[in-house]
Amino acid sequence: MQYRRVGSSGLTVSAVSLGGWLTFGGGVDGAATERIVRAALERGVNFIDLADVYAAGKAEEAVGAFLPGLRRSSLVISSKCFWPMGDGPNDRGLSRKHIMESCEASLRRLGTDYLDLYFCHREDPDTPLDETARAMDDLVRQGKVLYWGTSCWKAGSLAKVHALAGLRGLSAPIVEQPQYNLMTRDIEKRVMPVSARLGMGLVVFSPLAGGALTGKYLEGRPEGSRGATTQWLDRYLAEENLPKLRRFVTLAKEHGITPAQLALAWCLRRPEVSSVITGASRIEHVEDNVAAAEVEIGDAVDKELGALFKR
Repeated sequence: MQYRRVGSSGLTVSAVSLGGWLTFGGGVDGAATERIVRAALERGVNFIDLADVYAAGKAEEAVGAFLPGLRRSSLVISSKCFWPMGDGPNDRGLSRKHIMESCEASLRRLGTDYLDLYFCHREDPDTPLDETARAMDDLVRQGKVLYWGTSCWKAGSLAKVHALAGLRGLSAPIVEQPQYNLMTRDIEKRVMPVSARLGMGLVVFSPLAGGALTGKYLEGRPEGSRGATTQWLDRYLAEENLPKLRRFVTLAKEHGITPAQLALAWCLRRPEVSSVITGASRIEHVEDNVAAAEVEIGDAVDKELGALFKR
């Protein structure tokens, strides 16, 4: 496994990490979750990415069920808050009340005293940025959160919160979690350079474009698959993209690697990317994904992929 620092901080994470967005606590039961996480840890993964909203808290509970049996100091555990976790008007957003209560709830579900990373899961236009930054800084000072970050924030907002933190003497976010893959490259224009300037690392989600970049949907959408049961993959699987995906799969085979490994290695070629967050419902997925950390993409392949999936 390759390890990378998160931006200019001292925190180090595995280049390939494991997330529980669409698997833990939902599509994957507790026993399978433990097998998958342990398989990832055995292969050098140290970063497990979660959120309170994943399976309505059940993803955190699934990991928390066996977390006490693991060496906590060897792990980087993250969670997030923003999305509604109840019907009340304060059960959402980035107010001080919601952040504090959400953090406590995540700690209870995980059965741990602290989170290594805590993300603001989206921007909240209804809460003053100063209030959000102060609440996150207080969690850091209390030792309940070691570092905080943002997810899907605009470049201007990242610059603004860093300026505010410097002015107020508050801890600033060290990491941004955006969507990034060969078919979704919009962060390259502003978020990526601004994050680098601010010393923020990027831990990217959906690096396989929801499975589109694995080649599994080239012959249709298997019954019960994510592509068959959700609509958010439609843009990736549009008819005009299929020739590109077929060439991508062929290119991976020509280089003796799987499409997933090529897609992940392409993301990891960027020094701004600290980790690619991968999902897994089987141990074989873990094995395939982890191997991407050792794949190096040459200039010729990088150039072809850039031309194939133009920004």
